[in-house]
Amino acid sequence: MVRVKSRYLLCEVNVSDRSSLFLLDDRAVAAAVKAAVARIHGDYGAALCSIRFSVKYLNTYTGIVFLRFPKRCYKILWSALPFITCIETRGQKIPCFLNCLHVGGTIRTCQKFLIRYNTRQLHRMLPKCKNDEEKQQVREAILNCTLIKGQKKEFEVESDSEEDEEE
Repeated sequence: MVRVKSRYLLCEVNVSDRSSLFLLDDRAVAAAVKAAVARIHGDYGAALCSIRFSVKYLNTYTGIVFLRFPKRCYKILWSALPFITCIETRGQKIPCFLNCLHVGGTIRTCQKFLIRYNTRQLHRMLPKCKNDEEKQQVREAILNCTLIKGQKKEFEVESDSEEDEEE
């Protein structure tokens, strides 16, 4: 039996008004991506990318999106992302653009990258804090997004038990 290979694209949805992120849903993001691929690469690109394409994760608080698609067409999909200028959802058009952060072979590699990325962002925020309260909150956020060896074992046990429940 042959293993089906996929790629995962970690993207950030950038909007001018952060409150409009709460209107997004995974179907709207998927429709916008499929429409951009069809517009840029035509019927061939749309058909190639629609097979096994899905939005695996969408965080409306941070604007982070995981897109899954076949390995052979990741360049087609990736090249169409800059042409997304708005996402239509719930009868509203939300002006935005997608910033590609990482391309990975598994969701786990994308998650690891996201932890490193968020840690770097928090380290950049630390010198810009105005008072000691803000600095303490940023330091706590940095500590919360890094895994310590003892916590890593607990995390793996929890994730294994969750996988067993799903099956």
